Amino acid sequence: MKLKTGFLLSAMMFLQYYIWGAWYVTMGTYMGEVLKSSGVDVGAAYSAGAIATIISPFFVGMIADKFFAAQKIMGVLHLVGAALLFYATKVDNSSFYWVILIYSLLYMPTIALSNSVAFAQMTDPGKQFPWIRVFGTLGWIVAGLIISQLGIEKTAGTFHVAAGVSVALGLLSFILPNTPPKGAGTKTDLGAILGKDAFVMLKEKSYLIFFISAILICIPLSFYYGFANPFLNEIGLENVAGKMTMGQMSEAIFILAIPFLFNKIGVKKMLILGMSAWVLRYICFAYGNLDASWMLYAGIILHGVCYDFFFVTGYMYTEKAAGETIKNAAQGLFTFATYGVGMFIGTWYSGFVVDQNKLGEAQHAWTSIWITPAAIAGAVLIAFILFFKEKKTQSV
Repeated sequence: MKLKTGFLLSAMMFLQYYIWGAWYVTMGTYMGEVLKSSGVDVGAAYSAGAIATIISPFFVGMIADKFFAAQKIMGVLHLVGAALLFYATKVDNSSFYWVILIYSLLYMPTIALSNSVAFAQMTDPGKQFPWIRVFGTLGWIVAGLIISQLGIEKTAGTFHVAAGVSVALGLLSFILPNTPPKGAGTKTDLGAILGKDAFVMLKEKSYLIFFISAILICIPLSFYYGFANPFLNEIGLENVAGKMTMGQMSEAIFILAIPFLFNKIGVKKMLILGMSAWVLRYICFAYGNLDASWMLYAGIILHGVCYDFFFVTGYMYTEKAAGETIKNAAQGLFTFATYGVGMFIGTWYSGFVVDQNKLGEAQHAWTSIWITPAAIAGAVLIAFILFFKEKKTQSV
């Protein structure tokens, strides 16, 4: 891969996740502070991403892969998305959900499209892609730090920043290396788009237990994405958006340990560590405060263990369990089930729990709120320990 190509792909990844990190983390705080939204309203807005995750494979598989060069359609989606992000700051609570839903339907397919553009240019994806993808994590981190430094995380400014960067990526997309539609002239197979070939994996009890656990663990995950920022702002922590980037920093660090531990201690222990971290994180949030701020920071930093040890390990386990013939379908099914179905359930339920624990105009019983995802994660952990049986051939 040429140096210029690597630079363009790195910039693409940086901006791709900068956009997401700029508005997504603080959206719950913006809705509560500016739109006076309820917990259910906030949960519904976060469910838009889950709905888009469910639908985007159809868009990519049926349209983008067949009729358009990936970089060109990505450019159009980001430019239209920029207008929607700006428009989101001009509407009230009743319309906000619909704007975010439409935007999410445009943004989520660009994740797969950006990956396609990157992979198409690589001679050795296994070695080259991680070095390109890490710029996405850096983009998310830088977005949080800048939002925090500008002091705009409770304002519409976060969406304005995201819109500006979306315009930049939209324009950049048109000079990215050409990635023609790989499915041009082929027949659309809805079953393949849904990953139907991977359903055979669910006949294996061990994978079925893991699959169900992965869906259920997305319920407590939704609490963090939707309400960690409003919680930390409400209790008086300063520069929350910047401090929450410690979660992505820990994610980048802990991911380096995954390949070693995956082979050393095996899948089951890795997943148990990940789920245990979920429980510990929410206990830290439940009982942490400004006087015990180390618990708040611990809850944020544990994001790296929570995400890497469960989801990254989960993707690796899924690929190993699936084998070469159905691994793409299996990864698609896993994403559909977790970030689609699981997150959809979790976003709505988390909003309901937050509303049930509202004490006043802008106060909540946060201890009770955070104990709920801790209990759910604990129940999933116990069930997983009891019923998941790891095959030795899967831990190398």
